[in-house]
Amino acid sequence: MEQLIITPKTKISDLLDAYPQLEDLLIEMAPPFKKLKNPVLRKTIARITTINQAAVIGKLNVEELVNKLRSEVGQDHADIETDGGTTFNTRKPDWFDAAKVVGEIDTRDMLHAGEHPVHVVLAGVKKLKEGEILKVIAPFLPAPLIEKASSMGAGHWVNQLGDELFEIYFSAPGG
Repeated sequence: MEQLIITPKTKISDLLDAYPQLEDLLIEMAPPFKKLKNPVLRKTIARITTINQAAVIGKLNVEELVNKLRSEVGQDHADIETDGGTTFNTRKPDWFDAAKVVGEIDTRDMLHAGEHPVHVVLAGVKKLKEGEILKVIAPFLPAPLIEKASSMGAGHWVNQLGDELFEIYFSAPGG
């Protein structure tokens, strides 16, 4: 069997399928990763989240995380070019106005049911008209979702209310 080479683009599910022993190390390095123990989240979120995105969620340096994981499975140290890392807007933007929130999607029930909320949220973002805002509620920072919406031209604001409660506001693409 071909060995999985660990890089920032490696999906968490692929990593843990190839190296299940790394789950405890991930959780030790960043407590938010304890959600990997939840089989539903493991089947949904871990399939689309890369190590780079997980590093952002866990507030870890991606190069250190990748090389720690590589070291644990006997892979050589890698020099990783980073683009400065993905950053998320955590300051209330000028475009935010609670009166302009036209919809709300709570991803917690979808995730609990084993469903991917990504397509539902992105469809909601696409429907926004200029000046409108979509509110998304999530139990963790949904890095892949935010990156995808940003690539579509949507603005975002992450408002963390607790360890497992995030509000993410999206503005209309191009707006």
